[in-house]
Amino acid sequence: MAKSARAVIIPISQSGRDGRDDGRDKSPATPATTLVIACGALARELMALKHQVGWEQMTLRCLDARLHNRPEKIPALLETTIRQHQADYDQVFVAYGDCGTSGGIDAVLARTGAKRLPGPHCYSIFAGEETFVRLSEEEPGSFYLTDFLARHFKRLVIEGLQLGTYPELKATFFGNYKRLVYLSQSRDERLQVLARQAADFLGLEYMHHHTGLGNLEAALPSRLIARG
Repeated sequence: MAKSARAVIIPISQSGRDGRDDGRDKSPATPATTLVIACGALARELMALKHQVGWEQMTLRCLDARLHNRPEKIPALLETTIRQHQADYDQVFVAYGDCGTSGGIDAVLARTGAKRLPGPHCYSIFAGEETFVRLSEEEPGSFYLTDFLARHFKRLVIEGLQLGTYPELKATFFGNYKRLVYLSQSRDERLQVLARQAADFLGLEYMHHHTGLGNLEAALPSRLIARG
């Protein structure tokens, strides 16, 4: 039986093999047939789905979530990762939307034959396209948080954008936003507190919409979900 898999995070600067165990059983009797390469911001949710729905032969590798702030770096690192590991699996699936790459991810997929999640970004994937469009039309100036971004708002947003060092940048980056929408995957009250604190820090109205993981599961190809 395959070992319990865990997510391997690939740093932004890494271009070669990391040499770390990827959580797969190397026995030929239990080959790992699916590699999912994901944004690190989806690692917790994908691992939860793995255990809930029984992805027995799935290995998860995640690119550093700090690439949220440098999306132009995603395609090259993604292509390197696909090509390094593609021969070891029957299929490779990319758990990214377009994610601000302006078609860069799709160009990589065209060259490698891999597939990705539908839609422009994880917010529409978690919320579902219809709900996300409704939220965006209600308030075009909406800034979105997921569980991951609520949990790491200080590191990724305040520190990542140097808002603590240069407070004037807050208006530069967020001056056109009116509302913060927290799209929660879990019902963790601590994260709701953090999301509300983020809204207060940015001076935005606060809204909470619970998504759960159903839309993410539905967005994944059915062949990936091999129930036990």
